[in-house]
Amino acid sequence: MKPLQLNWRIVLVRPRNPLNIGAAARALANFGIVEMSVVAPFEPTWNEARTSAVGGGTVIASARSVPTLLEATADATLVLGTTTGSRRNLGRAILTLPDLPAWLRRRKSRGRAALVFGSEKTGLSNDDMTLCHALVRIPTAPDCPSMNLGQAVAVCAYELTRAGIVAVTPAEVIAHRSEPANQQMIEHTFANIVRVLEASGYFHPNSRPAALMKLRRTLLDLNLTCNDVRVLGGVLSQVGWKIEDGADARETEKGKT
Repeated sequence: MKPLQLNWRIVLVRPRNPLNIGAAARALANFGIVEMSVVAPFEPTWNEARTSAVGGGTVIASARSVPTLLEATADATLVLGTTTGSRRNLGRAILTLPDLPAWLRRRKSRGRAALVFGSEKTGLSNDDMTLCHALVRIPTAPDCPSMNLGQAVAVCAYELTRAGIVAVTPAEVIAHRSEPANQQMIEHTFANIVRVLEASGYFHPNSRPAALMKLRRTLLDLNLTCNDVRVLGGVLSQVGWKIEDGADARETEKGKT
């Protein structure tokens, strides 16, 4: 079976211990994954991170520190969150790590993928999970499900490399019409849908947060291509214009009376 050769980025969200950042970088270097982003680190002390990144200096040197998870995954066509599976899942599929390669092949995943790890203390938040296409769980013992952050990154990096789904070198994803839409495109489409639905009076104040969560989840599950996003953008622009035009016409008629 032909390897998927996805371009992986490991994302650490709000890590509290810089030594864990270094340990994660070392693990990535061990298994040939070179991209790492750090979202809003608790205490971004890169000098301390380097001390535990033996052999992972290149990963640390090229790592990006960004304020939000959306920014860290904007160019990704697939975002996977990690979880112990013992708490919230927001209706997302939870895959065990050994089952992930087969799931990716069934999905025919392409392009750049982001594997996201939460804070050592709290894991990923509900908002973080809404940006994920699926959640991945390392099959640990029920009595001790949580792993050290650096160790969890190492286990996942090993499994991805062993399964033959890690590209040898990073490559830019070219936005051809049939390529999967990346997270930035999906978020732009989501914002346009929300804008049109707001104008139409679709949302009820009490149920709006739940409706937004379901809408984002549905959008991720559609596996939209770049062309799909372009088509949807045209449709939403036209619908939005019609709603605004109708509102203007009603205001004009009201002014005449």
